[in-house]
Amino acid sequence: MHHLRRSSAVMALALLLLSACQSGGSTSPSASAGGSGGGGSKGTIKIGVDLPLSGGEATNGEPTTNGAKLALKDAGGVAGGYTVELDVRDDAVAGVHNPDQGATNAQALVADEAVVGMIGPFNSNVARAQIPITAPAGLLQCSPANTAVDITKKAADGTLLRGDNPVSYVRVATTDDVQGPAMADYMYTKLGAHTIFIVDDTETYGKGLADEFQKKFEALGGTVTDRQGVPNPDGSADYTSILTSAKGANPAAVFYGGVTTTGGAKLRSQMADVGMGDLPFGGGDGIVDGPGSVDGSFVNLAGDAAANSFGSVAAIHDIPNPDAFANSYQAEYTKAPGAYSAPGYACAQVIIAAINAVADQATGMSDLREKVRAYVAEGGNSFDTVLGSLSFDENGDTSQHTISYYKADLNADGGANWVFDSQKDFGQGG
Repeated sequence: MHHLRRSSAVMALALLLLSACQSGGSTSPSASAGGSGGGGSKGTIKIGVDLPLSGGEATNGEPTTNGAKLALKDAGGVAGGYTVELDVRDDAVAGVHNPDQGATNAQALVADEAVVGMIGPFNSNVARAQIPITAPAGLLQCSPANTAVDITKKAADGTLLRGDNPVSYVRVATTDDVQGPAMADYMYTKLGAHTIFIVDDTETYGKGLADEFQKKFEALGGTVTDRQGVPNPDGSADYTSILTSAKGANPAAVFYGGVTTTGGAKLRSQMADVGMGDLPFGGGDGIVDGPGSVDGSFVNLAGDAAANSFGSVAAIHDIPNPDAFANSYQAEYTKAPGAYSAPGYACAQVIIAAINAVADQATGMSDLREKVRAYVAEGGNSFDTVLGSLSFDENGDTSQHTISYYKADLNADGGANWVFDSQKDFGQGG
């Protein structure tokens, strides 16, 4: 899903910041966000963007950001009579998504009254740090990629991240209580793996995904031979000992809950080192992060060991007009879109549509921010997006519940890459 070489991350980010305020230009086949005619006569407002944009995490954040940039360009750079700019911020530190940096970014966006909506974050533990900041401020957040369940729903202790504040966070990706079971179904039914060893990175996304996977896998009749949680925030952990131990139980496959930078590729590589390289390896969207030509991607880091790896993405692959979107994106960025480029585009469409709908009734910047939040999170409105028509429920979760499946192909056109296999609509409630 991500097509930026790490060596060019700094240059690409600089170009992104320079180009984020450009307006006008092409007409996209999916430009249903709409723009107000006559330019930005009312002044300038901003949509914040918080995604991981440096180091290995640029493979996640850059294509998603590009989707949002393209949506704004296709809307003419205006909405509701305002000129609209993107305020783009990087939540990666030392190349890894960082909740503290995400919180700092959210505080800065909240403090700027010209920011009336926000796209991001990419990682669920960053969302956990941001929502207690954005919710009291009433700043609408639309995540293209977060999947952890308790971001929007009550945690085990009955609390909500937003506290007593109205819903201000929505997402166009479906949740891990859909994605985890979807991968369990795929590995048990399609791959025929009825015993499995599970590893997770102990983070919000990784552990939550693995929890949901395990519940469904066992419900299907599968056996979990062992499960290990291995914290690995900097990617330095060694899996050799746990893999050697796991091998003795003879699992038919291995499932990983986490992302590439917290150990996904290293785990897969070390499976080969201990003689488990022929086993199917599964994961969620945290490892489906671009071709082998991209430094820091799963396929790049795992190399030949990436063969027989499978992953899910909590978004629709077969969007209503995929060729038109891909061609538009290719024309703008000279590369194919990533798995979350269209969701990034959709989040921008949602916010732009809200601005267009409420701008004339707003009495000032604070009121515009609140009206945008309410229109999206409480209005019961549907949005025509590049992903198709969607709406948000009372928790802020998307009405779309489609999971897309990918397989690592070392001989794909253009080199090793994740190749789309199939998608399945799991319907309301997963």
